[in-house]
Amino acid sequence: MSEPDPAAFHDRNARYRARVFAERARLRDALADPAAHQRKVLQDLLDFNAGTRFGAAHGFRRIRSLDDFRKAVPIHAYADLQPWIERAAAGEADVLSADPPAVWFTSSGSTGAHKKIPVTPGFVRHTFLPFYFAAWAPLLEHFPEVLDRPDAVLNLKHDPLAAPPTLADGRPHVGASQVDFGERFGEPLAAEPGSFAPWATLPVPLAADDHEGKMYARLRLAVESDVRLVIGINPAMVAALPFQLRLWWPRLLRDIRDGTVDGVPARDPNPRRAAELEKAARRAGVPRPAVVWPRMRALFCWTTGMASLYLPRLREEYGTAVTALPAPVAASEGPVGTALDRHPTAGSPVLTASVLEFADADEDIRPETPTWDVQQLDTGHDYHVVFSHIGGLYRYAVGDVVRVVDRVDGVPRLEYAGRATRSDAAGERLRDAQVIRALGGAAAAGGLAVRNAACRVEPDPGTGRPGYRFALAPAGPWSEDELHRFGARLDEELRQGSAGYREAREARLAPARVTLLDGDAFDRDWLAAVAEGTRPTQVKDRLFRQDSRQWDRLTAPGHAPADRGE
Repeated sequence: MSEPDPAAFHDRNARYRARVFAERARLRDALADPAAHQRKVLQDLLDFNAGTRFGAAHGFRRIRSLDDFRKAVPIHAYADLQPWIERAAAGEADVLSADPPAVWFTSSGSTGAHKKIPVTPGFVRHTFLPFYFAAWAPLLEHFPEVLDRPDAVLNLKHDPLAAPPTLADGRPHVGASQVDFGERFGEPLAAEPGSFAPWATLPVPLAADDHEGKMYARLRLAVESDVRLVIGINPAMVAALPFQLRLWWPRLLRDIRDGTVDGVPARDPNPRRAAELEKAARRAGVPRPAVVWPRMRALFCWTTGMASLYLPRLREEYGTAVTALPAPVAASEGPVGTALDRHPTAGSPVLTASVLEFADADEDIRPETPTWDVQQLDTGHDYHVVFSHIGGLYRYAVGDVVRVVDRVDGVPRLEYAGRATRSDAAGERLRDAQVIRALGGAAAAGGLAVRNAACRVEPDPGTGRPGYRFALAPAGPWSEDELHRFGARLDEELRQGSAGYREAREARLAPARVTLLDGDAFDRDWLAAVAEGTRPTQVKDRLFRQDSRQWDRLTAPGHAPADRGE
């Protein structure tokens, strides 16, 4: 996307800000009467899609209430809807939505398999854009200067494609960050912050699947600029950037000095900036983001889940005064909540976008599982998310778990707690959220800090019983005594946080064991996954790692990956 002239850029920013604040105001207004807005969303999707194959099969014309809807439509996982989705993807009309999909979002899901998510004009207009714009309101309200210049924002997820892959219906199958909403949906304002940066369009040819090469090229150009905001959404991307700076530092300085990207001429040589950066890094001892961009103001990414363990130390890498603002509680399939103020983790439910239902996260979610609406949720509890929207997903269990942190004006606020995936070797039925809370509690009890963690089930060397082995990257050195005490505390925290783990530990499950890795282990593993061809947005923190190849790659003795530029 080419950079506009200054007058056009500032005019666009004024219109963008007005749209962002207007959408937030609409979402806030809806909180005054959640039930009425949820009824309207349901009636709109029933009316619009009553004539579809799915609507006819499930009696949409006869449904009058949410209770009717629950009786007529079972809860669906992606696999349940997949036959319908494949028919639409093959070009059949009126399958799930009366609107034909204009784009298909791709989502890796918890298994790594690429889903096909229909993206219709109605979905974009009624479900996607309202929360998408409103999500930026706290940032623009409190840090307006981040949009003053095109090169003030490093958007790590922005990855436009000149020739996107398509499905059988001829529509693109891409990530949400790869969609041109102006071209596809007539919404040019939807181009998010960072879309007009000098590195939005790379000056050197790189293959579409050369994700590591594109990451390096964008970072190399960004280190010449005064970046104030980093957008990652996926916090693993934000956490990996300091490691990339250290790994690629000599290569970056050489390219800046010579005006090249990996030796290919790309812009004017800038020996002054190279010398300035080299001096600053030498003075600080390490080339961290706070050194490269001393006027950094904010990070925008998910702040819960695994990120809750490492975000405090990660913020120090970017600058002690940097604010971390939470990205929306959302998936490619649709939104759940978005922060309307500066709460560090939680957002208000997006009541105008989808019919939202919730189920007890301690129970397996099934087609007939009882659900509650948002007003029936209890503070401090975890819930599965089920939503339905006009784009063709009905009572869809997205596989995410949310936690109610408080209520504002009587309406619950939600934070992302983790994936619904369970680990169950001996009846313990552990969820992400339970293990992450246990890790955080065990670390806090000993005054320790964690950079990242993963676990798998292995036979205990002494008893042969299955037990959890944790691989953990500490922030700073731990003594043998601290490690021993941490392991004992972690096992106790798991007992306290999970009745299933507590019961299994009585006879069937061995105590948790902890192995310390070096501090960069997870960053190396993340970069290795990208180098193997996975888009950076889809390389997320994964707590449960039973795949032996992936576990061995993570826990291999530390060594820096080969730098192809050296």
